[in-house]
Amino acid sequence: MKPKVYIARSIPKQVEAYIAEHCDYEKWEEESAIPREKLLEAVRDVDGLLTSGTAIDQELLDQAPRLKAVCNASVGYNNFDLAAMKEKKVMGTNTPSVLDDTVADLVFGLMLAAARRIPELDRFVKEGKWEKGDDSPLFGLDVHHTTLGIIGMGRIGEAIVKRGKFGFGMNVLYNNRRRKPQVEQELGITYAELDDLLKQSDFIVLMTPLTPQTENLIGRDQFKLMKNTAVFINASRGQTVDEDALYEALSEGQIYAAGLDVFRDEPVNPANRLLTLPNAVTLPHIGSATAKTRLDMAMCAAKNLVDAVSGRTPANLVEELK
Repeated sequence: MKPKVYIARSIPKQVEAYIAEHCDYEKWEEESAIPREKLLEAVRDVDGLLTSGTAIDQELLDQAPRLKAVCNASVGYNNFDLAAMKEKKVMGTNTPSVLDDTVADLVFGLMLAAARRIPELDRFVKEGKWEKGDDSPLFGLDVHHTTLGIIGMGRIGEAIVKRGKFGFGMNVLYNNRRRKPQVEQELGITYAELDDLLKQSDFIVLMTPLTPQTENLIGRDQFKLMKNTAVFINASRGQTVDEDALYEALSEGQIYAAGLDVFRDEPVNPANRLLTLPNAVTLPHIGSATAKTRLDMAMCAAKNLVDAVSGRTPANLVEELK
């Protein structure tokens, strides 16, 4: 008898076909997120669950006595109640590596868009405001040969370093919970304490996972340390930044601009004040959103799922559950 799994999100047909080869399955058919009560009902008799972002907590685990594994189609796994999963002996996996370059590309897109005011000036042209004469009001900032500070030196951070250092000739500082001497040597980057990184960097990229230690990591005190020409990029999680403090920093000229792919509440509330600012580039959490990368992520999650429910250790078991 094949193991039974539930697919709680939309996946490409070829990924569904792969799961079908190895498992009996049911799936959520809608494009919208599965309602909580439907999910709790669906997991009662399954061995595995494929999802991304659904809260995996004590309530759900208590409803799923057969559950062996929950497989996220994402790098982040802050939706996992790790203590509860460990107690229930439920494996949890994510999809690292496959999206590193795609997210790093987007980070540089945000940096260039914010520094050179690309969305703002696109509107300027389309609104018929471009006239001959002095163009100094349209000036932006150079990205090349500046100092890039990266907070969180995981695989995506390393991909950002390579683009900055070898593509744009940037000096790179980084801060991480653990120093990485081998990466420092291989890529020619410098470790800095957080306050020093904030003071020295022209571009500050936040790439930390969301943990109790990183929630509201960047707030008023941190923005005050930044240069008034600094560009702040958040492609990690919205909860790592105090959004009120960011609004104040941008609207009062404490920093030059920001590029945001994530928000505290998603989808972002249309009344969020950050959306009113011309010096804030705002995207709908699309860091990994290319067709190829999303296919690769879904297939990676599916392989993790099949391995886990078939009695094998999945390749991407999260560190805390090993």
